[in-house]
Amino acid sequence: MAEEFSEEKDESLGESIPSEASENEPQNGDESVNGSETEKIQDPLTQCVEELAAEKDQRLRVAAEFANYRRRMENQRADWSVRAKAGVIRTLLPILDDLERSLTAAAEAESEDNAFSSLQSGINLVFENFLGELEKLGLKRIQTVGVAFDEHLHEAVGQAPAPGGEEDGHILYESQAGYRLGDLVLRHARVIVGIAPGVPAEADAQ
Repeated sequence: MAEEFSEEKDESLGESIPSEASENEPQNGDESVNGSETEKIQDPLTQCVEELAAEKDQRLRVAAEFANYRRRMENQRADWSVRAKAGVIRTLLPILDDLERSLTAAAEAESEDNAFSSLQSGINLVFENFLGELEKLGLKRIQTVGVAFDEHLHEAVGQAPAPGGEEDGHILYESQAGYRLGDLVLRHARVIVGIAPGVPAEADAQ
């Protein structure tokens, strides 16, 4: 009986040893927990760096958009100013034409009457002052006679054979003055364009 009891006791003791050892050994689950805790410690720093980078990128983007907006508004204001002046000056061009035609007619009359000469001088002074004020606003007369025809500045109303000293495609005569305000053409100059001798002239522009 004693021998059977000792054998059973030894066997039970032997079975209990592995279970105690297994309790002391680290489990795979414990290692994963420690790893996750390390990651949780590092994550806030990484997250902070990423948020700062995103915030910087957003601020740079907003600054660039604001700079583009300000530049666009400045260009629009300058364009509005030019167009506002252009609208007023365009209505005054017929008056400028009338004054110029009056001076041309007076010069062709060649009168020696003192009253006529005084009137002619007065009209000429008004014309020069009027034109001078418009030029201060940026008005410029488009060059015509002797220069090459440019469809962006000139309107051809006819053609004529070019004299020996004139090149084909150059302007021979101006029928109506043209004006521009900076790069904006207020009115195209109406002109007669020279063509080479022997080349048939096209029909006059309507």
